[in-house]
Amino acid sequence: MVTAVRHLGPNWYATVMGTAIVGTAGAALPVRLPGLRPLCAAFWALSLALLLALLAARALHWRHHRDQARAHLLDPATAPFYGCLAMALLAVGGGALAVGRDWIGIRAAVALDAVLFGAGTVVGLVAAVAVPYLMAVRHRVEPAQATPVWLLPLVAPMVSAALGPPLVPYLPAGQPRQTLLLGCFALFGLSLLATFVMLPVVFGRLVTGGPLPLVLTPTLFLVLGPLGQSTTAVGNFAQAAPGVVAGPDGRGPAVLAVLYGVPVMGFALLWLALATAHAVRARRHGMRFAMTWWAFTFPVGTCVTGAAALARHTGLVVYDVLACALYGVLVAAWAVVAVHTARGLLSGALLAAPRPAPRPTPSAPRPATARTTSGAVR
Repeated sequence: MVTAVRHLGPNWYATVMGTAIVGTAGAALPVRLPGLRPLCAAFWALSLALLLALLAARALHWRHHRDQARAHLLDPATAPFYGCLAMALLAVGGGALAVGRDWIGIRAAVALDAVLFGAGTVVGLVAAVAVPYLMAVRHRVEPAQATPVWLLPLVAPMVSAALGPPLVPYLPAGQPRQTLLLGCFALFGLSLLATFVMLPVVFGRLVTGGPLPLVLTPTLFLVLGPLGQSTTAVGNFAQAAPGVVAGPDGRGPAVLAVLYGVPVMGFALLWLALATAHAVRARRHGMRFAMTWWAFTFPVGTCVTGAAALARHTGLVVYDVLACALYGVLVAAWAVVAVHTARGLLSGALLAAPRPAPRPTPSAPRPATARTTSGAVR
């Protein structure tokens, strides 16, 4: 077991995120299908089990393979995945309150969510500062190496912003509720502005440097994360604000949910089409399964919750349809990726030492940054 976890990187927390969002997004759908909620609760329970298993495995990794753990921190391709730890904690915590309460009760769900929300927020803030700092002073990255993976530590505070408001009603009225709600709004701004700084770098690399290496192509879907999650966040602000934000300011979040959410969701759909086109091209050029395929799950799930929030605040049927359609894509993607992951685990390919990086080609950036995160298998 100790040897098996030597090459277990923080990117594995994406399995927790991608599984938890299936349950959370299903619970947010504007339709109520028979058997859907128990299925969502089962996905949440699976995500909780995965989180506990990965926390234990990563603890073994840090204890027995500290050299490899330090190498991960100093690798510009792997360090951003520490944002996944924060988002995994937050996703499971938010899922406990959304659907897990059906199985463990509301009191246990609130307590679990509070603990995981606090831990995830702290880890996310540390990652949002530490990873860009390491990239600046230790990693020696170049513009041609830019990928959407760089967004991961910056998106984690946005997940906190989106999942904090449901906890507001369980706090004492007055200052505690206002502090949490406005604190989440501050996290929203922190993550949004940081994303606005980083996204042009990623988009510029894509346009001027050509397509990403095949194994990294699925990471284009990561851009959907801050888009869908921020739309979800402003929708949740509007849900929590009544009775918390007094006076005329109380209507502000509801207005923001529409004025912000509608154009951002439009851009998300544009990026979804662009990322899908790149993924189809990469598949035709021989893209094999890798752990980067988990990017097909959580970011799409945030768009489901974002569309569902817009459906609530606009009353438009088109957003109901959009949320249901995206949820179908999410479930199909999760099924494909989960089967490939289980197969790779059983064969041992996903936990094997990474292959040497291929030599760079003129049409692609130096692919050495993908070396420790891909886990590509046939």
